[in-house]
Amino acid sequence: MVTSIHLPDAVATEAFGASLAPHVRPGDVITLSGDLGAGKTSIARGLLAALGLAGEAPSPSFAIVQPYDPPEVRLPVLHVDLYRIDDPDELEELGLDEALSDALLLVEWPERAPDRWPDALALTLTAAPDGGRILTADVPASWKPRWPT
Repeated sequence: MVTSIHLPDAVATEAFGASLAPHVRPGDVITLSGDLGAGKTSIARGLLAALGLAGEAPSPSFAIVQPYDPPEVRLPVLHVDLYRIDDPDELEELGLDEALSDALLLVEWPERAPDRWPDALALTLTAAPDGGRILTADVPASWKPRWPT
């Protein structure tokens, strides 16, 4: 199922991320695609805040993987930014597959690791003519009963 949602501003983008929080569970992968500044990290920040994170979540651009664990958040989360990954083989060193059994993965720039997470909730952000964003969601079968909109 593919669906599109108009997000008029950054507040709406974070609110969309927050709307995912009641539906996520360990083992889920949410990929976030879009140009620089499209709102990928805003969705992640909204989701993390709704999972209980106090304070602002930093972009994991330089760390590549930013972990969050209970009690800081409701469930373990790995916020991953693959922008600086040049070769998909580098992902083996990050231990993401091992962590997936008990954590939620939020993956920015998933196109750097094509076909790595075929069952992910794939979210893509593009610029809207009014300055907002168009979010296109490719909702896999495992998410259909949980899809919040």
